[in-house]
Amino acid sequence: MILPILVVAPSKERGRGVFASEPIQAQTILEISPVLVFSMADRKKAEETLLYNYIFEWGEGHEMGALGLGYISIYNHSYQPNCTYLMDFENELITITSLHDIAAGEELFINYNAEPADQSPIWFDAQ
Repeated sequence: MILPILVVAPSKERGRGVFASEPIQAQTILEISPVLVFSMADRKKAEETLLYNYIFEWGEGHEMGALGLGYISIYNHSYQPNCTYLMDFENELITITSLHDIAAGEELFINYNAEPADQSPIWFDAQ
């Protein structure tokens, strides 16, 4: 499920991103998408490809990987996100929810650290 008011469009200095074409209220579920789960061995192989920047750590111990279908892997990172995501390991789903009201035309961001307030450097900031 992807709300029809979400669009993928060019993102300033970030390639592509997900944007709102209409205003969105806080706590709106924007997307519920399945993921393709990689075993630990397949995750290591995927990390040697372009997929490295698009996969999520997956599983309770974060040993596996997952590629989000739908728009999941297109949301850009921010340490001040306007959306959050929830991983459902059992059902192999990721849900994106707005944290506050979002204006039409605004880009949607998630914190790749999984917790909206987590300011830990992510892999491309740590390099």
